[in-house]
Amino acid sequence: MNRNFFNKNKALRSKLARKLLVHYIYALILYGLFLAAALFLSVLLATSLKVWYAKDPLYRFLKQVEHFFLPVGGAAGWAIITYYFISKPLRYLDELVNAAEKLAQPSESPILLSENLKAIQDELNDVRLQSLKNEALAREAKQRKDDLIVYLAHDLKTPLTSVIGYLSLLSESPSLSEPLREKYTAIALGKAQRLEDLINEFFDITRFSLTTLSLETERINLSRMIEQIASEFYPVLKEKGLEWSLSVAPDVYIVCDPDKLARVFDNLIRNAVNYGYPNSVINLSLSSAEDGITLLIQNHGRTIPPEKLSRIFEQFFRLDSSRASATGGAGLGLAIAKEIVELHGGSIKAESADESISFTVFLPKAKTVSQ
Repeated sequence: MNRNFFNKNKALRSKLARKLLVHYIYALILYGLFLAAALFLSVLLATSLKVWYAKDPLYRFLKQVEHFFLPVGGAAGWAIITYYFISKPLRYLDELVNAAEKLAQPSESPILLSENLKAIQDELNDVRLQSLKNEALAREAKQRKDDLIVYLAHDLKTPLTSVIGYLSLLSESPSLSEPLREKYTAIALGKAQRLEDLINEFFDITRFSLTTLSLETERINLSRMIEQIASEFYPVLKEKGLEWSLSVAPDVYIVCDPDKLARVFDNLIRNAVNYGYPNSVINLSLSSAEDGITLLIQNHGRTIPPEKLSRIFEQFFRLDSSRASATGGAGLGLAIAKEIVELHGGSIKAESADESISFTVFLPKAKTVSQ
């Protein structure tokens, strides 16, 4: 339940309170008119041309009305009406307490309140449905996380066994030829690097679960940062036959957390490298406008289906669910990137069509500073 929910319900409570007060006043006025009519009738009859006798039943009744019914009935009627309108909000309060208990442990059954509380009932049911949805998403995320931990723990054994095996061969066979020694060393190194990647994924999962990201901002030249990060990927691109197509506007300055923003760009570029077709071009552009800056990273690769594209920024979601995939990380890179961008007041979106995948990062002008 957020602040908007409480603000809405505050307005609804005020409206309901005014409604009850108006009904209370109307009830008192109507009862007062009834008493006035009774008094008028008794006076009218008492002052008519008829001669009244003390033992006349109608005369005695009118005297009762005049001396007893009007003052006592007026007080009693006021007390009954007041009690009714005081107890009515208390009944509403009981309904809301019961509704709050149901909301604490939401179920598929809707919350039902009195007619006058229908607006609040609708709001509470919206919150109930959102809570159920959040619970389902949390369970799904936990399941994905648990599955990932099991997969990663299993995958740790394979490279670790290989590293130990090849290092044992190198240690126990000093007479190995130099080419074979180099081959075994390269294999052991590759497996050790894969082992490091898996351990880093464990750390990512732990950090994402236990910490809240915060920003340490400073003014930087974003153009230089992008060019530097892009240059660091040249060896990786060369290995896969990929090429850069850079279009970076010069001297674009921004107030940001450079380390965290660099992580965003690093994750997006790694994603483009991992899922891009070999021997293709990766487009990277940085542009500046009055309302803010835009970074676009686009690669050529297998089109992402809409159902996967809509979930691409979810925690622990991986495009390639195969645990044996060398490119299948913990599914946190894009989720963390989205959180960092939104902390900077910006937005990030993914699009895919015609064997093209693009990520667009927008940071508003409020967060940029001209040179």
